Amino acid sequence: MSLKEQIDLTRLPKHIAVIMDGNGRWAKQKGMNRIFGHTNGVNAVRETAEACAELGVEYLTMYAFSAENWNRPQLEVSALMTLLLKTINGELKTLLKNDIRLGAIGDIDSLPKGVAKELREAIEKTSHCKRMELILALSYGAKNEMVRAVKQIALKVQSGETSLHDINENLITENLYTAGRPDPELLIRTSGEKRVSNFLLWQLAYAEFYFTDVFWPEFNKEELYKAVIEFQNRERRFGKTSEQLATGK
Repeated sequence: MSLKEQIDLTRLPKHIAVIMDGNGRWAKQKGMNRIFGHTNGVNAVRETAEACAELGVEYLTMYAFSAENWNRPQLEVSALMTLLLKTINGELKTLLKNDIRLGAIGDIDSLPKGVAKELREAIEKTSHCKRMELILALSYGAKNEMVRAVKQIALKVQSGETSLHDINENLITENLYTAGRPDPELLIRTSGEKRVSNFLLWQLAYAEFYFTDVFWPEFNKEELYKAVIEFQNRERRFGKTSEQLATGK
């Protein structure tokens, strides 16, 4: 039985989040520069998105560029932005063909104007697609996201639109970049690192974490299937006991 055949399609995670890590180390092992790794990582993005859509996953969020990544060498940052622009343009037809809409979270206004423009246009052109949403986290940092949400809520309190008594988990969720989307149920991180790196700190509260030593450029459909199978083999209790889950009480 293949890995794909082992997956129970009735118990899929609705939303999968991915920290794509290891491009630089993969390239170094091959005697190449980091940009070579990032370029090859695009293939893994395509494979993962196709696998998720084929299975029936509804949302896929990929950590493409963190707020902290702006501190990397300027040459690498410039190359990443060029690669992002090329990828958006190159993959638009594939997204439309596969009925996948594009989304983005993060400080999009901080991206180069050309990149931000193409990104917004691609989001608009795929907005009618219904099979799955591919969400790119760009210039994204979870702490910044929370600060932004707090400021927005504070302004609403100040204007009288809401009150202190109305502030709860739902209100905070509604003011995050991810508003309107379900929280990820499965987080995948490649390359052997075991941390969340300021990614979706609020949204990952009850997610299952899956870490693999595979570098991102080598991640493919089979690796995605392994993560989903592992997810389905875990017991998700949400604070309850196993006995409570078994009895439904």
